[in-house]
Amino acid sequence: MDITRDMSKQDYAALVKGREKPSPIVKDCVFAFLIGGAICVLGQLIREGWLSLGLGDQDAGTATSASLILLSVLLTGLNLYNKIARYGGAGTLVPITGFANAVASPAIDFRSEGFVTGMAARMFTVAGPVIVYGVIASAVYGVILCLF
Repeated sequence: MDITRDMSKQDYAALVKGREKPSPIVKDCVFAFLIGGAICVLGQLIREGWLSLGLGDQDAGTATSASLILLSVLLTGLNLYNKIARYGGAGTLVPITGFANAVASPAIDFRSEGFVTGMAARMFTVAGPVIVYGVIASAVYGVILCLF
């Protein structure tokens, strides 16, 4: 028996609001800041390491990006990135690591469906719209910049 079937939308909203746990927004923000900051500090340490090995500034930046992507995909494959994200929330969406996780996670989830129809087809389910809208936005911003 479904008790919500005979309820109005307002009654249902009141029922849901009465049962939801209060959101610990301050704690969530602090954890997001700390985890996101830690990822950024790790990126800076990796960059400094590449610079100390003799790479130029631009090459060190490229190597740092590749290192962070590799680390993010590795942690996603070991199911550790999701555990970090459980505490860090939006802090784990630091662009390059969050994007790598968004590509790797569906690929891992759908690997049992096969390489082409599973991993390759589902890999960009989350990241695909980000790429599309990012390209469109950059084109629009470029046109606006040229006009003004």
